[in-house]
Amino acid sequence: MKKILITGGAGFIGSHVVRLFVTKYPEYHIYNLDMLTYAGNLENNADIQDAPNYTFIKGDIVDAVFIDALFIEHQFEGVIHLAAESHVDRSITDPMAFVKTNVLGTVNLLNAFKTIWNNNFEGKRFYHISTDEVYGSLGAEGLFTETTAYDPNSPYSASKASSDHFVRAYGETYQLPYVLTNCSNNYGPNHFPEKLVPLFINNIINNQPLPVYGDGNYTRDWLFVIDHALAIDLVFHNGKNHQTYNIGGFNEWKNIDLVRLLCTIMDGKLGRTPGTSEQLITYVKDRPGHDLRYAIDASKINKELGWTPSVTFEQGLEKTVDWYLNNTQWLHHVTSGEYASYYKNQYE
Repeated sequence: MKKILITGGAGFIGSHVVRLFVTKYPEYHIYNLDMLTYAGNLENNADIQDAPNYTFIKGDIVDAVFIDALFIEHQFEGVIHLAAESHVDRSITDPMAFVKTNVLGTVNLLNAFKTIWNNNFEGKRFYHISTDEVYGSLGAEGLFTETTAYDPNSPYSASKASSDHFVRAYGETYQLPYVLTNCSNNYGPNHFPEKLVPLFINNIINNQPLPVYGDGNYTRDWLFVIDHALAIDLVFHNGKNHQTYNIGGFNEWKNIDLVRLLCTIMDGKLGRTPGTSEQLITYVKDRPGHDLRYAIDASKINKELGWTPSVTFEQGLEKTVDWYLNNTQWLHHVTSGEYASYYKNQYE
């Protein structure tokens, strides 16, 4: 069986990628490597945990000795690297954690991959997943393309930009076969409630304030996580080596407009009087280095690989709300911290 390592596979995006690959490719053995920090939750993988072609490994990509031993033992033929610290606010308070995981962790994986195959890369692939935030901030016009110059403005985006550069450098210096993608903001099921969409869904359920940074006019391009997983599948199998692909949802929304739409959907789902949830909107002090606008030009992946989003933002957001309302136990476990006991109960 072809052995594929997926890092960060118990996290938000990673769990959807793991599920897709385990179910779609029975001829692959999928190894899910995750440190199970606060955003890693094995409940995200519960539906496939007993699959014969799936193995979970708890470990830290920052530990080079552990990573080297793992690659020697399993001889991974493919790596899909999603493990990362990803919350901008956390990067502002603790930038070193982002340097360690996002930069050193990525280099450890690259070194292990390079060493184990000793430059014999036939049929091998290293796939690095990155973010549109490495490009910096757009004005009112324009889109990020694969050739847009990097201009990161937060410790998070700087750490991801650095990891991107290392991947490309290993490709040029050692001819390591890589593909790299930069995606826009993801949303959907299983998202830890620190990011805007799941945080606000949870707060609306509990009638808590909805904290909107600044004037709420920051603009983002939104990508449904299941569509992202499908794009990752396409790039991993059909993308060209040493190429970058931007993945965006073609869904630009100002934060305040998104929040109002979410309030409308939630009021309808919860049987509340229209406008009830909007009263929870609270404008708060802006965060440092806040980029005005991100927008992805995803025409390359569309033209070369035939990928396009399957849902509009309105459709995807409604699916997301339905998932959270139908999985209140998962949401309770995450917000109460009980999710952390899942690994102990399942594996120890």
